[in-house]
Amino acid sequence: MRILMVGDICGRTGRTALLKYLPNLKKEKKIDAAIVNGENSAGGRGITKKTLDEMYRAGADVITSGNHIWDKREIINFIDNEPFLIRPANYPEPVPGKGYCIYPFKAKNIGIVNLSGRSFMPPMDCPFQKIDQILKKISRECQIIMLDFHAETTSEKIAMGWYLDGRVTCVAGTHTHVQTADEQILPQGTAYMSDLGMVGPRVSVLGMEKDTVIERFKSCRPARFEAAEGPAIFSALVIDIDDKTNKASAVERILIKEPY
Repeated sequence: MRILMVGDICGRTGRTALLKYLPNLKKEKKIDAAIVNGENSAGGRGITKKTLDEMYRAGADVITSGNHIWDKREIINFIDNEPFLIRPANYPEPVPGKGYCIYPFKAKNIGIVNLSGRSFMPPMDCPFQKIDQILKKISRECQIIMLDFHAETTSEKIAMGWYLDGRVTCVAGTHTHVQTADEQILPQGTAYMSDLGMVGPRVSVLGMEKDTVIERFKSCRPARFEAAEGPAIFSALVIDIDDKTNKASAVERILIKEPY
């Protein structure tokens, strides 16, 4: 089996790039399931029903998210009705939506979990304790388990990778929008990457209009960020999974850069 995990979709440029590149990648790489982080798909912050449908039309099978999941208020109206849209599982209860889903593929069940880190992030329940609770629920039902760990610091992500080595199939970080070059298979068979990166505008600061961000750093005054447009970058990770052991057997980093 081959699973593709795609970095944060940022704004209209990101959605356009997803539609442009994802269908061909799924065909060329013989991808069985595509997991896409969509939390920045609507204007760089949040998800709307329109952007969710666009990501599904592009070929996303499961949509994960992060700390911007609630930035578009309309999501409250549909998140409970979307079986393959998930938010971080370690939000304090009660909270709409769900933190994991089970995606059936042929004779196997793929469990997809979304967690938020706590270092330099909004207050959340402990992601390490939460994943233990979730694994107790789904480990027998799911042969493959993929984690999107939406976290700020590399150290917290690496710690999660080692904590789950041999217990899940993949731990992939999101949130920083900059792809890391540390893709690997840990000793007990878990694929790991600190950050998948972004699908969004290259001429930007993490997907936002660069001049506005620069001015904020220079002046130390608040500024309204807007999603940038222009040539895109597409960041993702392909994970090969052994059909007998359900452990990762190979990883391939994907980084497509459109010219400036």
